[in-house]
Amino acid sequence: MVFLNESNGLIVKEKIFVIICILFLLSCGAPSDDSRDERTDVIRLTYWPAPNPQEMELADSLVKVWNRNNPHIQVRMQPIPVGQSTEEVLLASIAAGTTPDICSNIWPGALYDFTRAGGLIPFEKFSDFDSVLTSRVPSELLETFRSPDGSVYQIPWKTNPVMMIYNKRILRELGYEEPPRIYSEFIRMGRELAERRENDKRFDVWMGERDIRPIWWQRFFDFLPFYYAASGGKTLFENHTVAFVNEYAEAVIAFFSECYREKVFPRTFSHQQDPFLLERMATNFAGSWQIPTIRRYAPHIEFGVAPVPVPDDHEGPIYTYGDFKNISIFSTTRYPEASWEFVKFLIEADHDLLLLEIANQIPVRGDLLTNPLFTDFFNDNPDMVLFAEQAVYTRSVDEVADIKEILDALSQEYEAAVVYGRRSPAEAIQRAARRAELIIEWNK
Repeated sequence: MVFLNESNGLIVKEKIFVIICILFLLSCGAPSDDSRDERTDVIRLTYWPAPNPQEMELADSLVKVWNRNNPHIQVRMQPIPVGQSTEEVLLASIAAGTTPDICSNIWPGALYDFTRAGGLIPFEKFSDFDSVLTSRVPSELLETFRSPDGSVYQIPWKTNPVMMIYNKRILRELGYEEPPRIYSEFIRMGRELAERRENDKRFDVWMGERDIRPIWWQRFFDFLPFYYAASGGKTLFENHTVAFVNEYAEAVIAFFSECYREKVFPRTFSHQQDPFLLERMATNFAGSWQIPTIRRYAPHIEFGVAPVPVPDDHEGPIYTYGDFKNISIFSTTRYPEASWEFVKFLIEADHDLLLLEIANQIPVRGDLLTNPLFTDFFNDNPDMVLFAEQAVYTRSVDEVADIKEILDALSQEYEAAVVYGRRSPAEAIQRAARRAELIIEWNK
């Protein structure tokens, strides 16, 4: 991982040891079962899904169906090997030549490293790529996954749009039937809750709460979705150049600063349990995975879902961060055409329905709310309709080098400005941009 020392501007790397350890573990294991049984003329492929229980269940079901219907192309499913992160395991396996044929847990932020290492196959090599993808993925969204060299190395598969989940009872007791849409409404409701806490020490409900630790992935639930929303879908970079020194980023920093200054958010994050489930906060910024959690552990909560708030003068659609996980084929495969056939099988409409039903995650499809195949699911799960509507207006992280280190630097400036008020919004954004430029320059 790369850290920037604020006092002297030095950048120190400590990722090498982790990579070496993973390389050793991978080299000791069995290579991808990417082979043809000459006696039976059977092609054997290896598929790595995400290791969480829901996606393992989905993958196991789909692989069984595939193997039953395709006796000459057999797929072996195994979870991604344990490591510090999926991205480090995959990068190490690329270096060791032990990658699977197909993986469906590709984070877009890792694409730069994967493609620079020559680890992925561009999907343009398949003659029906355009027709398959354009029939499934909205064209504007598909273009956001095109790499700087013009190729597409990842099939957009699923997303978890970060939205605002709110407690209807708490807002109703304040006199509001609708959730806050803009910054001023959110702050006003938060101030009213703060006044109640001041007047009644037994009352301990906040408008919201965020984990303030300066860790890169924490910004997926505050700065990034709010920046994408405020800017109309702009991301942090444009043509590999830092592009977030603007009024939208400053407005987001100013908004969150006010949340802490006005005691809308607490400065400490000490709950061992989810405070939203405890009804200790009125809103939570999360993806669709939160819905089954609420239904299971707090079925008494009357909740709603809405887009994240935007600046008071915002116009146009509201974008957000989507936690995308996509599908790629690795360049070590000896059978790219067979692998592509299996990828197409994974993204068939029937199997996207299973993704909804088993994993409660949103397939990257443009027809979710118009295709009759999905009608029963959304009728039974009306809260998921809002996530499906939002999915078209999502953005991932940029495909640039060292995006985690850049987000760590941004997190440190966010903490200094937002939580502790040590910098102005403009100063924090300018410092974060400069640090991002230094990280990119250093690691060239």
